[in-house]
Amino acid sequence: MLRETPQPENPMRLKPILTALFASALLALPATAQDCVGQNLFDTMAPERLAELRAATDAIPYHDGLFWQADKGDMRITLIGTYHFADPRHDITMAHFGALIDQAGLLMVEAGPDEEARLADAMKTDPTLIVNPTGPTLPERLTDQEWQALSAALEQRNLPAVVASRLRPWYVAVMLGISPCMMRMVEKRGDAGGLDHLLVERAEAANVPIRALEPWDTLFTLFDGMSAREEEDMIRAAMPAAEHADDYTVTLTDAYFDGESWMIWEFGRFDAYDSSGLSRAEVDRQMQLAQEKLMDQRNAGWIAPLDGAAAEAAGQGKGVVAGFGALHLPGENGVLRLLERDGWTIRPIRVEGIGNGG
Repeated sequence: MLRETPQPENPMRLKPILTALFASALLALPATAQDCVGQNLFDTMAPERLAELRAATDAIPYHDGLFWQADKGDMRITLIGTYHFADPRHDITMAHFGALIDQAGLLMVEAGPDEEARLADAMKTDPTLIVNPTGPTLPERLTDQEWQALSAALEQRNLPAVVASRLRPWYVAVMLGISPCMMRMVEKRGDAGGLDHLLVERAEAANVPIRALEPWDTLFTLFDGMSAREEEDMIRAAMPAAEHADDYTVTLTDAYFDGESWMIWEFGRFDAYDSSGLSRAEVDRQMQLAQEKLMDQRNAGWIAPLDGAAAEAAGQGKGVVAGFGALHLPGENGVLRLLERDGWTIRPIRVEGIGNGG
């Protein structure tokens, strides 16, 4: 059965992208704007629409800024909101936090080296993790027009239609969130080159222990329990980004480095309102579902490990550095608010030239 199952030509090639999903609330954050030539869509957005988007963002707790410090008694956590693909501006972040990592009792990330190795091995040995060998194919589940548009978009991402037809819908949504130029960058480098990996490399060089915030197989359980319609709508909601992928990439990259993390999330919502063909209510349901599965549930599961690691490090007179996707920081159910409710005092860390929000 497995030998007959269509699968990507080289699952290992996709490992950096899948690893990135551990931390990405948008399914995947894009590559650096230097590699993807496009325009920032905020610059051409109608002023009234941009104002509406900013108002939605401003209502969210901790909606701007990438770097934070949390203190409780003698415990301290330095929180770094990460971006999962290469960009020269990561050098600024590493110059600021490198020495702090060297002195930390522990670095916490979503997927450390052990988790990445287990993920890669699972992808290599069990294609059914991303391919559905039974049941209806995507051409059978979508309209002809939807399938033609989807298969064309996936062809641009080196996934031929015969393979794409049996991919699991969550994985298709991941691929649609990744621009072809970013795929080329990952293939050229051999890894995503993101801030998460730079943090890990620095910790390894300093012999600082690295611990994962969640199990290696979290990725494959995030979308359990979704109905067939929810899965199909997830693809429909992701299609607008695929149609102007390079512009989308530049827009989201710039928003991250401006420290406006939640603008990324709201941009995806408003773009889906305008371009997905779904009603606002349907888009809102999709966004809420994605937020619960990709962020809220995971955030809640991270608080105890963070607390325990900080107590362990404090016993050595040290602090903890925690790096994870920036979109996990904001919101009523974001990591910062959850830590605050757990008795931690939160304050921003200012880094010259990067990530200080609006």
